[in-house]
Amino acid sequence: MTMHTTSGHPLEHSFYYHRTVPRMKRFLSPVPLCLTALLIAIAPAITQSAPNITVPPVKDIPTSTATPLQELGSSPASPTPETLPSAEWKTPPLQPFVASYRVFYHGEEAGDAAMKVIHNKSNNVWQVNLIIRGRRGFASVLGLNIEQNTVFEIHNGVYVPLSQTTVKKALLFGKKVKGVYDWNARTAQWSGDLKKEQHHPIQLLPGDQSILLLNLSLIRDAMPNRTLGYRCIDVGKIRQYDYRTADTTEPLQVGDLSYDALRIHQINSGKNQTILWIANGVPTPIRILQRKNSEDETDLRLIDYQGT
Repeated sequence: MTMHTTSGHPLEHSFYYHRTVPRMKRFLSPVPLCLTALLIAIAPAITQSAPNITVPPVKDIPTSTATPLQELGSSPASPTPETLPSAEWKTPPLQPFVASYRVFYHGEEAGDAAMKVIHNKSNNVWQVNLIIRGRRGFASVLGLNIEQNTVFEIHNGVYVPLSQTTVKKALLFGKKVKGVYDWNARTAQWSGDLKKEQHHPIQLLPGDQSILLLNLSLIRDAMPNRTLGYRCIDVGKIRQYDYRTADTTEPLQVGDLSYDALRIHQINSGKNQTILWIANGVPTPIRILQRKNSEDETDLRLIDYQGT
């Protein structure tokens, strides 16, 4: 199979794919506001926009493991362009890959990000890693970077998180948090540099995700004309993320390459909106745009991806 880069040069690789990042508003509070917005937005495809959900007590937890995500509703009853048949949209199987992004903030280049999916065949456990580096402006001066990973399994096609770690490094300070998803006890709990209330155990429900897994889940589940919903348990909080996919694909230029891309936008985002574009056969979003008050803020653009 052929791998493409935005430089226009195809690279040969045996490509296999797997399906994914986090919001750290409190965790990054020492960082200047513009950098916080940058680092929050580039980590997950869904950030600082979903409403908080009241944490239920740890009891009466369902005994089943993960179940497939359910669609939230039917498509809006409004005239639309010709819909791309779902049969023409092919989701690649989850396989290890490495993807590189260039990060822009208010139109100016600000840094880069790398996402990697690893499969440990000895115990059939997967891991998705995200590294974000500030290389321009204040982010570069402060030496800011974020490293995050989620270890997970796949049960009946659903990504089941087992643990999550986030490390923030900077010139003068650093923070680290770790979460464990205990599916036997049906609870998730975080430790590290968080507020006291974020250390409390949270009830797990079948299908719960970490934020870092959401990009992979969207790649897996998205098809034209679909509404999707995910409950996320991350950094000691529960949030609901709801998305709507476009009825048909649209041309999207990223660097030197043009993709026939499917647009996905968050529908419960308030003043902060995240929009993603994915393409047939590509295991990671080709563009992630964070908008605030109807203006573009943070923009991730895929440079290249490669099977490992």
